[in-house]
Amino acid sequence: MLDFLMVSQAEEALSFGNTLLIIFSSLILGFVISLDYIFTHKKEGYSSSFTVTLIMLPGIISMIILLIGSNVARAFSLAGAFSLIRFRSEPGDPKDIAYVFFALGVGLACGMGYIGYATVFCTVMCAVMTALYFLNFPKGHGGSMSVRITIPENVDYTGLFDKIFDEFTDGYRFRRVRTVDFGSLFEVEYLVDMKKNANHKEFIDKIRCMNNNLNISLSAFETRM
Repeated sequence: MLDFLMVSQAEEALSFGNTLLIIFSSLILGFVISLDYIFTHKKEGYSSSFTVTLIMLPGIISMIILLIGSNVARAFSLAGAFSLIRFRSEPGDPKDIAYVFFALGVGLACGMGYIGYATVFCTVMCAVMTALYFLNFPKGHGGSMSVRITIPENVDYTGLFDKIFDEFTDGYRFRRVRTVDFGSLFEVEYLVDMKKNANHKEFIDKIRCMNNNLNISLSAFETRM
């Protein structure tokens, strides 16, 4: 079974050899996670610093777990130290956040000495993420996008673009409306599922004919955590 890869972690300090085994195992698994992230994000691109973070994170977490052990006072001390750190980065893609928790889970398992289970967990999750990438799940069509259209204040936007949306999208829904330029214009936003082979330029050009050639924004829509 997996017992041969389970490092004994008693109250007393671990041996130097076991400590190195845990740290290097977590870094190797982090490297595997990083490679899987690079492979599944090669189309949309990725941050090189984030891939390095995925390598280092399991090693950092495993070392923290080793330092804490079952010492409650030490755990509270580390929690207080980490509470002083302020993260200034913007919220990331939910998939990126999932990879962060993935790396955290692997580091936690390694730090507790369950290297075999960490390896199985890493293998299964990487296989799942790769399979979802090849299946293109859940993007079966052109993808969800947000379209923002500026229109004059005297134009009724209700149903104004329905025919265009029916032609270029598989589905759409109204999201919100707001005033811009001190109330002289309206900006309406729709969430649309573009058809697989829809021409974005032609889509925008047809909308321009309906909104007096005012500003139009078409961008990928992603739910933030």
